[in-house]
Amino acid sequence: MAKKEVIVISLGGSIIAPDNIDVSFLKKFKKLIQSEIKKGKRFILITGGGKTCRRYQEASKKTGNKDANSLDWIGIKSTWLNAEVVKGMFGEQAHPEVIIDPSKKINFKKDVLVGAGWKPGWSTDYDAVLLAKQFKATRLINLSNIEYVYDKDPRKYKNAKRYEDLSWNDFIGIVGTKWVPGKNAPFDPVATKLASKLKMEVVIMKGSNIRNIKKYLSGKTFKGTLIK
Repeated sequence: MAKKEVIVISLGGSIIAPDNIDVSFLKKFKKLIQSEIKKGKRFILITGGGKTCRRYQEASKKTGNKDANSLDWIGIKSTWLNAEVVKGMFGEQAHPEVIIDPSKKINFKKDVLVGAGWKPGWSTDYDAVLLAKQFKATRLINLSNIEYVYDKDPRKYKNAKRYEDLSWNDFIGIVGTKWVPGKNAPFDPVATKLASKLKMEVVIMKGSNIRNIKKYLSGKTFKGTLIK
């Protein structure tokens, strides 16, 4: 029997909780993943924090919290909350616990494994690449609120250049290789460095477009940036 392909999806918090939790999106996403499981795939889903994270961090700052480490932990724990929601969607199809330490050996036998933030200074993108490494996944989909990678912020610059295909060297030229807290990069630079070393295929695309994700998974032409 052929071994099932494991695909990693970094599910940005901006997609799970752009404001309130987007139940409509989660239902469609669940349906997509279950249809792909029937085709013989398995999935590792890593969740971000989204608006939930920012609301709690802002509230903590306003009430006097000036400890950057503490604020980072608030962000991490908001990813755990989103991960529990995502894991719960898949019931018995999901690994029984949310993975918060991607460096630990995991006995993954189900169709879905859900992970979340690990520790301060480490992004969920990096957690996703570490899990991809552990399970020899060669494809990682980064779902966020952007459709393509640009050379600069397209919301600020009308002449921003859009990329549909990039080599790892070219992508590193755009995002760098060092972690900068709060930096708005399409994929974390430290995760980029490791994914490049592992020769992974990473796709950056808009998470709310379920039909487009399905096109990529089916090997069809899709909207997004392919890095390899």
